[in-house]
Amino acid sequence: MTRYKLTVEYDGTPFVGWQHQANGMSVQMALETAIEAFSQEKVRVHAAGRTDAGVHALGQVAHFDLEKMFPAYKVREALNYYLRPYPIAILEVQETNEQFHARFSALERFYCYKILCRSAPPALDKKRVWYVKQPLNIEMMQQAANVLIGKHDFTTFRASECQASSPVRTLNSFEITQENDLIFFKVCALSFLHHQVRNMVGSLKLVGENRWTPEDFKKALEAKSRASGGPTAPPEGLYFIQVRY
Repeated sequence: MTRYKLTVEYDGTPFVGWQHQANGMSVQMALETAIEAFSQEKVRVHAAGRTDAGVHALGQVAHFDLEKMFPAYKVREALNYYLRPYPIAILEVQETNEQFHARFSALERFYCYKILCRSAPPALDKKRVWYVKQPLNIEMMQQAANVLIGKHDFTTFRASECQASSPVRTLNSFEITQENDLIFFKVCALSFLHHQVRNMVGSLKLVGENRWTPEDFKKALEAKSRASGGPTAPPEGLYFIQVRY
């Protein structure tokens, strides 16, 4: 038995999300189908994090086991061949040991959310950014985001359908930067609640629009109530960018 570690890039637009769903094609299903096509083995692919429908990945990590042994570079080439119908690319394949687990071995996960701020809507980046016509105040959003760093009860930014046993999480960093018309929200933690990043960004946008103050944002966090938070940012601006092991 050989365990393979994959680094995966994908455009989440046509998928129902990472995980198997009854209502359409998932990234997990596309990968498992491609693996079976070249290896003739049915496998289950495990990911570092489950992304929702429409969410993208630049550095998703996954693993699977095969009875037959193939060189890592041949696995990469074969998977990219069979994945051609889908916007999925296998960037790297490594042989690893059975102690490695894409999800449970992770030490940090990194997400980035992108907002495009300009008068004209996106042509090339449609479905890859959140288009916001009005300018946003970066400094005020960063001031608000700073209160999220550390260990908190994130109920305010937790989806109602979240299945996590606890709303408590620890954010290691939250950095907001701007390059021309693009605003990047980069956040790092061991793990996240369902919709946590999108809900935090949706509330920070209210601060950027001067509809909320940083103090309002802090009070929303402390309220520990989803009803006290802002809207959920759309999925197309979110990217799973990296995992640290």
